[in-house]
Amino acid sequence: MSTPRSATALSGREWGVLLVMCGAIFLEGIDVAMLNVALPSIRADLGLSTGSLQWVMSAYVLGYGGFMLVGGRSADLFGRRRMFVLWLSVFLVFSGLGGLATEEWMLITARFVTGVAAAFMTPAGLSIITTSFDEGPRRNKALLLYSGTAAGGFSTGLVVGGLLTSVDWRWVFFAPVVLAALILLAALVLVPRHARPDRTGLRIDLAGGVTITAAVVLLVLGVERATHTSVAWTVGTLGAGLGFLAAFIAVERRSASPLVRLGILRDSALVRANLVGLLFAAAFFGFQFLVVLYLQELRGWSTLQTSFAMIAIGVDAILSPLLAPRLVARFGNARVILGGLLLASLSYALFLPVGMDWTYAAMFPSLILLGAAFSLSYGPLTIVATEGVREEEQGLAGGLLNTSFQFGAALGLSAATAVNVAATDAGSPAGLLEGYRAALWVPLAAVLLATLIGAFGVRTRRVAAVAVPAAPDERHGEVAATR
Repeated sequence: MSTPRSATALSGREWGVLLVMCGAIFLEGIDVAMLNVALPSIRADLGLSTGSLQWVMSAYVLGYGGFMLVGGRSADLFGRRRMFVLWLSVFLVFSGLGGLATEEWMLITARFVTGVAAAFMTPAGLSIITTSFDEGPRRNKALLLYSGTAAGGFSTGLVVGGLLTSVDWRWVFFAPVVLAALILLAALVLVPRHARPDRTGLRIDLAGGVTITAAVVLLVLGVERATHTSVAWTVGTLGAGLGFLAAFIAVERRSASPLVRLGILRDSALVRANLVGLLFAAAFFGFQFLVVLYLQELRGWSTLQTSFAMIAIGVDAILSPLLAPRLVARFGNARVILGGLLLASLSYALFLPVGMDWTYAAMFPSLILLGAAFSLSYGPLTIVATEGVREEEQGLAGGLLNTSFQFGAALGLSAATAVNVAATDAGSPAGLLEGYRAALWVPLAAVLLATLIGAFGVRTRRVAAVAVPAAPDERHGEVAATR
């Protein structure tokens, strides 16, 4: 059943808020993508070793993934606009400092703090959207536009990063400074102030914040560095991370004002969205990493050629706002997510027999299908992960989802790299190709598992529809129809 146009129409003020938040998530996407493209030039200019270069990426991942839950809860406790503006300013400053770096430690430090800033800024921005738009078609429209912009930022960054790097890699850091400054000015003008949240009887859960940050940092670090260190180091790091996670759960159970209310995890739709998001991100980033290696290492394509080849995935920036809202309104989030996961499965399966001399036409179906899959999955997952969550916990819900995506990305990259290294005979092109083919099973396996979990969402929706034959205008009926 289609939604009347008037039900999704946004006011001028709402468009202003959405424009700022979309600008921020675009900034995050373009920043990460441009740096990926610029890494070889950075290594050549600063004389970095491969291990040091890995830390340039890992530092951002650790800051981003490690502080995301703290960032999301901080938005709920201290004010979403306040946290968004503050940490966008930090992002701006340290991105600029990264461009001025002349030593390895300077660049790694700048990237770590930039990641921390993104960890506070992103859930604050997402919760501004979820609390500024009423739950239902209008919020769904806003979130789908937001997710499309995120995808567009990453796709655009691949090409823009290649162009800027051809001039000077430092522009990869300076360009986000300019964009961040414009978004900051727009936020000060367009995002309305709200009353300071009432924290009567609440206190900052420092023990919870320390233990969960330590847990996520160690878990991400263990996964991220698994292919670069010994098995003993990896097992020890992951074991320490799990230990801190157990300590965090114990702290939260006793805390009068927990950082993460454990009861939020009783929402099966929220948990399912986070699990699917983790696996989808693992598959997506692992696949993209392998394709880039195939094109540049085996085929000898330039950075710019590779960037333009990968931009086909950016079709999701168009499909997310145009097609996804109509499909969600007609079929509900669960079915649309499942459709996206099936498309992703087909995309990865089609790339499995990749050959030594594949033309771009042979690769294109996988890339365009993956873009369509992203458009059908990312936005609806964001809706499900925040739908039905009370307003004072919207930042937390956004932090949980973004943590899942970030940890999934680290897990997918590490697993794909490990299989690739183990299966590769570096002495010949044929050996390289066999390594890529073996590793391509990793993203396919991850997305198939995500598809299985996503299918339970469709089944749950059907059971709810039978058990609760409510009128369409009743609130619980509306939620059941969309989740």
